[in-house]
Amino acid sequence: MKKPKIAVIGSSSMDLVVTSKRRPLAGETVLGESFEMVPGGKGANQAVAAARLGAEVHMIGCVGDDTYGKDILDNFKNNGVHIGYVKQITNQSSGTAHIILAEGDNSIVVVKGANDFVTPEYVNQSLTLLKKFDLVMIQQEVPEETVLEAVRLCHEIGVPLLLNPAPARAISNEVVDKAAYLTPNEHEAGMLFNGLELSKALEKYHNKLFITEGAAGVRYHDGSGEHLVPSFPVKVVDTTGAGDTFNAAFGTAIAEGRDLKESLRFANRAASMSVTGFGAQGGMPTREEVEKGLAE
Repeated sequence: MKKPKIAVIGSSSMDLVVTSKRRPLAGETVLGESFEMVPGGKGANQAVAAARLGAEVHMIGCVGDDTYGKDILDNFKNNGVHIGYVKQITNQSSGTAHIILAEGDNSIVVVKGANDFVTPEYVNQSLTLLKKFDLVMIQQEVPEETVLEAVRLCHEIGVPLLLNPAPARAISNEVVDKAAYLTPNEHEAGMLFNGLELSKALEKYHNKLFITEGAAGVRYHDGSGEHLVPSFPVKVVDTTGAGDTFNAAFGTAIAEGRDLKESLRFANRAASMSVTGFGAQGGMPTREEVEKGLAE
């Protein structure tokens, strides 16, 4: 099987993770159990996950010229992600994500920092690079106009683009029409197709729209009918990064030429394994681990 070439346009950040038995209410202080700093950001997470799964991955993004920025770049290098198109922005802080792990789930506040410098102009500078890839992946922790420009560019040069529309925000019909794949969760899909029943949206965008439903799996329409590809039961440690792992694994499998059902099963297995480790990237599995898990 060929080694797929994937470009990831997106955010890079440092995750500041607090573990607590419960979330504080408004105006309340609670005592936490632990604190960790781990590399994150949806773009960086997907790049690292895809690299671990065997893809040749090039990150297109920005970090600050602070300590976090250096740590983020070192983490890319350690995971085999190419960083020729990751720019350090002078006098700018790197993005951060402030995460509370409590009650079996996570709550996240993102401060974009240098990620706001991932502009349409910056993406255009990578056009020669983009033409060489089997797939481009992008998320919504970069400016809205950057997502639109990336979708237009990829459509123009004939490279399929996978949009993970997270965090949730409304997107234009042009983005929906020109993206090759859309992978919202249920909440994001509700915002994306406001007023349209999700079953109708799945049918309208068959083989393009894939709605993730957490532990239940992922739902899509193949043109003939609606299907739910189930996930794999595991003991959950930390759900942070599960969606990013799903997207990276799905994109890697698609870029390899696997069919949709096989790609979704591969993605579900990778995502289920990712929640058994701490941090967005801590539990992200290797190709060998996913293949072994699928064989069990």
